[in-house]
Amino acid sequence: MPGAPSQKQSGAWGWRALFAFVVGAMLATGAFTAGRFTAPDAGETATSPTSVSVDISNDSEPSTAAPLDPSGVEPAAFVADKLGPSVVQVETDIGLGSGVVYRQGYVMTNNHVIEDAQVVRVRSSDGRTLDATIVGTDPATDIAVLAVEGGEDLPVAELADSGGVDVGQLAVAIGSPFQLQQTVTAGIVSAVNRPVPSRVEGAWVAMIQTDAPINPGNSGGALADKEARVIGINTSIQTGGFSNTNAGVGFAVPIDNAARIADLLVDGRPIEPGFLGVVGGPADSGQSGVEITQVTDLSAADEAGLEIGDRVLSIDGAPVTSIQELAGLVLARQAGDAVVLQIVRDGQTLELDAELGIREG
Repeated sequence: MPGAPSQKQSGAWGWRALFAFVVGAMLATGAFTAGRFTAPDAGETATSPTSVSVDISNDSEPSTAAPLDPSGVEPAAFVADKLGPSVVQVETDIGLGSGVVYRQGYVMTNNHVIEDAQVVRVRSSDGRTLDATIVGTDPATDIAVLAVEGGEDLPVAELADSGGVDVGQLAVAIGSPFQLQQTVTAGIVSAVNRPVPSRVEGAWVAMIQTDAPINPGNSGGALADKEARVIGINTSIQTGGFSNTNAGVGFAVPIDNAARIADLLVDGRPIEPGFLGVVGGPADSGQSGVEITQVTDLSAADEAGLEIGDRVLSIDGAPVTSIQELAGLVLARQAGDAVVLQIVRDGQTLELDAELGIREG
């Protein structure tokens, strides 16, 4: 796994889910301290929200409007109509969050939503409450899967290819902030492959950044594109340190990575994150990419021919601008995956093929 040189970013990062603690992320020989980081279901309890019924009926004829269409003038309304039934509220004995029906009878959510819970239920969009059991969890990516009893009729969400997500495209979040089920907010994709420190020491997660409002209770819910396809699982927010609520900087685990982890959990297969085996940092010359300062013997990087002094520009075409970004992109892959590294060596641009390994110890 890539390592980071010692550096410090302004502010203080920390995770807050149902309880508060600080994560210090160590990468090989270096340490990185980041700004304040909050999982957006802090302080939520599992009490059911109060229902308020508002009668807006009149004497006019029933609506004959055409079904919502993604090419129409209200794309967020289309997403809410199509995807909303596939987003559930996750209620436990210690907190509340959201979830997405990603396979028949299975709900994907965040690990921190159900961590340490003894009782788990899901509330469907039509108001039913169904018992659920925890199938498996992966703290590193903060993904968990629930099996829902009697949930075979819950509509399954359509998943996008998160590799095709573009900065600036529409992003619609659906979840249960502050216990307000089926809340829909919209914004744009602010960045992709944003490295965010994992709750597991030494790990980074490459996430989608969005300014769609995300608040406590949104954790585990859907981030969708204009065609109502899920592009990510809403997981955390960053604030300025004075508030635990939305500041326009939210993060979602890309659905490709989230679904890969979820499938492994459902199938009972081991999760073996990829390991490259390098330490690096910014180039002394100020040029782009990550300059390699150490290569682990017999690692994937070593076998691929990566050398000290090489500058890594991209992995599988995704630009690399920091060692944390490289770490997140590597950990989004499974051991055994083949990747292509674009590097600069002695002024020449080269491509190296590497097969990711498993980190020992």
